[in-house]
Amino acid sequence: MSFFDLTGTLKPLTALKQFGKQPHTISYPKVKKEAADRYRGFHYNDLEECIGCGNCSTICQNAAIDMIQIEGIDGKKGDSGLRPRVDNGRCCWCALCVEVCPTGSLSLTKDYLYVSEDPDTFLWTPGVDNPEGKERVSFTSTGDSSLNVFQRVPMRELEGKERVKSFAEVVLGYNEAEARAEASRCISCGICTEVCPDHMHIPEYINAIAAGKDDEAVRIIYDNNPLPEMCGKVCTRRCEDVCALAHRGEPIAIRWLKRYATETAVTADITHEIVNPVIKESNGKTVGIVGAGPSGLTAAYYLALRGYDVTIFEANAKAGGATMYGIPKYRLPIESLDKQIEYIQSIGVKIHFNTKVGKDITFKEIYEKYDVVFMGVGFPAAWTLGIDGEDAQGSVQAVNYLHAINSGDKVEIGDKVIVVGGGNVAIDAARVSKRFGADVTILYRRRVEDMPADWEEIEGAEDEGIHIIPQAIPVAVHKDENGRVKSLEYVLAEMVPDERGGRPKPVEIEGSNTTIEATSVMAAIGQMGDYSFLDEYAETIKVDRGRFVVNDKQQTTDPKVFAGGDAVNRTADAISAIADGFRACKAIDEMMMGTEK
Repeated sequence: MSFFDLTGTLKPLTALKQFGKQPHTISYPKVKKEAADRYRGFHYNDLEECIGCGNCSTICQNAAIDMIQIEGIDGKKGDSGLRPRVDNGRCCWCALCVEVCPTGSLSLTKDYLYVSEDPDTFLWTPGVDNPEGKERVSFTSTGDSSLNVFQRVPMRELEGKERVKSFAEVVLGYNEAEARAEASRCISCGICTEVCPDHMHIPEYINAIAAGKDDEAVRIIYDNNPLPEMCGKVCTRRCEDVCALAHRGEPIAIRWLKRYATETAVTADITHEIVNPVIKESNGKTVGIVGAGPSGLTAAYYLALRGYDVTIFEANAKAGGATMYGIPKYRLPIESLDKQIEYIQSIGVKIHFNTKVGKDITFKEIYEKYDVVFMGVGFPAAWTLGIDGEDAQGSVQAVNYLHAINSGDKVEIGDKVIVVGGGNVAIDAARVSKRFGADVTILYRRRVEDMPADWEEIEGAEDEGIHIIPQAIPVAVHKDENGRVKSLEYVLAEMVPDERGGRPKPVEIEGSNTTIEATSVMAAIGQMGDYSFLDEYAETIKVDRGRFVVNDKQQTTDPKVFAGGDAVNRTADAISAIADGFRACKAIDEMMMGTEK
């Protein structure tokens, strides 16, 4: 027998020395072994915190994560309704998905063993397949450790005491480096697009900015918004409210990035050159539009691109509607809006200015002359306070005051102005009055946190030295011997909870009457429509609760007439009006071309 044969015979006997020792394997699940505190085991997802953005799926280099619909989770504002499912046959537990989760809902646990007779068990839905996993989380990311950048690039603006000296634009805008840095924060989840009334291609144009392709960003933006520079300055930016990054930091500055891109086209001619719109040959159809506000201009622009002969009838000397005559020029300079109007006219849209329908031309003439009519007439008439002495000289409606100032008229307001209201119109009137040297006070019947105005505008007013008195209800305007405003009397209110679950109601506190000296009182408590121009067509075009009744295609109860903007929707912002105009354009085109579905 050779040496090697002997070795082969004796070697198995050496295993006897392992007899009685603790085995290296464990009998699972009878025996469990605790993993290290930072062990990266199975994924866990807090289903309530997750918003279904899909950033985890995008980052996974092994294509191990899919976004799926699961029972009991429905999509809603700011939540896609989808949740991640992990393929543990592909996953390498690198935890990149955890590091990029904007809400921090996704984590890894200490759990690493799972026995099942189901061959599909490797498909793992965190939070569903292991609801108890929250107690065994081992690896998470924080706002500081995450791969996301949660702090936005600050926006430069004029200092409060300096800016009230003129109507210079307050916000200075991003420069190129700032815009590139801010755009690079976007995770391209698209949740913002869903909440945008116009469903703008937000991630696409932000990605273009991040890549240094500003012209491409402009082209993308103009695909469904012909007034983007306006939106880049004054949009209510509901898209930012649902930004995934806002859950642990600051949302992407979507509005400011839109402004940056569109301002790179400094004239209407340059805009035309960049966008290079494709204008179809005339189809022989005509459209008459009442009102050159955001909805009317939008419908006109996209209908003209489709080959329609479009004419707008505008009562004022300039187009833009409330954006031209209601928004102060320190927020939206006239030259900025003029540039956008000129571009729209450059593609063939005709605008008859200083032509008031119902006075200079009848609605019947427009109805009979054009194949289709679109109405974007806004809410021009202001509500009054309905209190004693409101007829005093110096008691005005804030919306009328703003219209006069933007028209270049001089309005005598004195040195002590009181604005009643809590919306953007109230804030705008107050800040404009401050720029004319007045000491300004805002009275609002509810708490400051209840004010419907944009928070940026409220903070801007306070920075400019405007005093806000909350929970104050006006009861009378007092006059001097010449019939002018002398003072305003108001009572304080306590906030009483609403039994039906709504916001608390202000209830007057008896005996709390206070009088404050004033030279002007401006009411900014709401506006309404004026449809007297319809004449006999008021019988066929239905109005309910002050607004035109329309279907989901913006079509009124008269099939030939469409409508949009404030006279239709209650959102009262420019982007919603733009969305109405865009939707109406598509519906009109379908009806005229016989392609309705």
